[in-house]
Formats: sequence, C-alpha cells, structure tokens
Amino acid sequence: MSGFARYSRQVILPEVGVNGQQLLKDSTALVVGLGGLGSPAALYLAAAGVGRLLLTDRDRVEATNLQRQVLYGQADLGRDKAQAAQARLAGLNPDVEVEVLPGPLDETGLAAAVASADVVLDCTDNFPSRFAINAACVRGRKPLVSGAAIRLEGQIAVFDTRRADSPCYACLYPQTGEAQETCEDGGILGPVVGVVGSLEALAALKLLLGIGDDVGRLHLWDARQMKWKTVALKRDPACPVCGGRHG
Repeated sequence: MSGFARYSRQVILPEVGVNGQQLLKDSTALVVGLGGLGSPAALYLAAAGVGRLLLTDRDRVEATNLQRQVLYGQADLGRDKAQAAQARLAGLNPDVEVEVLPGPLDETGLAAAVASADVVLDCTDNFPSRFAINAACVRGRKPLVSGAAIRLEGQIAVFDTRRADSPCYACLYPQTGEAQETCEDGGILGPVVGVVGSLEALAALKLLLGIGDDVGRLHLWDARQMKWKTVALKRDPACPVCGGRHG
C-alpha cells in the first residue's frame, strides 16, 4: 500500500494530518513486556504507522497466555514472545521496522534501548522491572507510559521528566521491596488488560504527536462498575530517582 493510504482515517484528523503521520513514521517506541498489556499496545502502534518498534520480553508463549495476549495464537506456543510478536507485527504492517531486543535487558542494555526511543511503554507485570524502566527513563530524559491491570481493575499514567513539574514512577510508588500480587495469583479478565494496553498505545501516540497533556495524573479504572477515577500526581522533591534533577 503506497504512501499514507492505509492511515487515511487518522490522517484526516486535524490532530494528525500528513505532517503528524510523517512524525509517527520517523519515531521509535520501546515496548517492554509483550504480555496482556504489550500485545494490544504493540499492535496499535504498528497499525498507526510508528516507524520503528523496539520489543523486549524474556518469556515464551504459554497456553495460559492466549486468554488475553492477543499477539499470539495456538501455533506460537513455545516460541519466544518477542520473536513471535515481531512476525505478527510484520504481517500487520510491513512498513514498520520491528527490532527484537533479547530479554531480560540488563541495566546497560535497558539504558541503550531507552536512549534510542522517543517514547517508552512499560507493559511489564512486576515492580523490579517497573522501577528499572523508570530509572532509565529519568536518566535518559524520555517520556514513560506506565500501565497495570489485575482482576477487574486497571491503571495508567504518563511520566515525562523532561518537564520540571513531572513526577516519576518512584514518586508514586516508593521502592519498598513489598511483594506484588500477580495475575497468576489474583486473576485477570482479558478485556481489562486489553483496554489498559490500548490506552498505553493511545498515550504514546499523543506524546509523539504532541497533542493533549496526560502528565501528572493517575487514571484508575474499576471495570466492574465501568468507572474511572483520576488522581493528581505531584513530583516528590525527595524522590531518590528524580528528586535531584534540575528542570
């Protein structure tokens, strides 16, 4: 498909246009985690025409993933998730460059991946990974979209420490070392994690296009009641991760 024809439904939006579509084509997004959150996020970023996607995950596709991780099918069982995701996304949009970064990334590898991205999506499911991604984004001064979901609950927030007033993930969740409940323990209804992952893609596209302002707010979703709650977030001057930065 030539030119921007495949993107015509978003190019006609005044918030996108031809210039915005070119901006997406020239952008790089890093997606860390290719499970229930990363699956819809990566699919929508590729479909929207983000020119380069960096994908990383340390796991292989298991049967229990297929209830919610929509990147994969029965034929992918046992495959490396990032490799399977790369093949699926190439089939969706061959114009997008999809690069696999074998996981788990160490501190140096994560820093390099963050440095080469214009936006980072944290689609992981554990606090150690989230803290590491956040610290790398603060050091690299790259915007971070963070999502989480469990049971019938979800949340999403955008952190952009290029801005003086933006908190970071560690301002919201101090690194206390407490154990975190997982979907394996607490359960998850597939569409819940799908909604949050899709919203992560939306937030990333808005950051790349420079539309809206999602920084400094935590959005909490009660899927059972179909209700959203928004909480204002403040930067913590004493935050051990971002407190010492200037501007």
